[in-house]
Amino acid sequence: MMRFFFLSICTLFLSTGMMAQGEKDSLVQFTGMVLDGTDEELFPVSYANIYLKDENRGTYSGLKGYFTFVVERGDTVVFSTLGYKTVEFVIPDSLEQDRYSIVQLMTRDTLNLPETVVFPWPSKEHFKIEFLALDVKDALAERALENLAEDALRRQQAEVPRDGREHADYYLRKQAKSYYHIGQAPPMNIFNVVAWKEFFEAWERGDFKKKKKKK
Repeated sequence: MMRFFFLSICTLFLSTGMMAQGEKDSLVQFTGMVLDGTDEELFPVSYANIYLKDENRGTYSGLKGYFTFVVERGDTVVFSTLGYKTVEFVIPDSLEQDRYSIVQLMTRDTLNLPETVVFPWPSKEHFKIEFLALDVKDALAERALENLAEDALRRQQAEVPRDGREHADYYLRKQAKSYYHIGQAPPMNIFNVVAWKEFFEAWERGDFKKKKKKK
């Protein structure tokens, strides 16, 4: 009985190890670039969705179109993003190495909508009457010039909060930037000439001055 039990345990571990080894051998590190191939001038497609077909797993391309994630031989990889035609790519079954790289070209999906003209008034005649009846005084013109001044626009830009699209774009850029420094220390901006230039410009604008609190 002891010999039979020992042989059963050995067989179980051996089969489990062989299954794990087989799964490990089928894994492939899939990397590449996603580029716009509509015209002759190629440029990267940022933040394109890259996922396995019929599976809830994937990644997205970085700011420069680079991507990398683990797949298996024979998997179907889907490339999709807004404004481009969806493309599918099948990982070859006959790969002998555990790494595979491609340059995936995507073409723009142009959709022409019929022209739509929006009028604030029921007809052009009503608009003409109301436009000629406008009382544009000098005080209103001066106020418009003050609102369009560079200082006023810069102040409004600093005070107006970001919308959802700007927050999502900032988060994706920050996350993609962090991927470039995984496993190593990020570069120090003390040697960055552009960062020093921005610092001196901000110093001249007075961005570091303490702002008086409004009572």
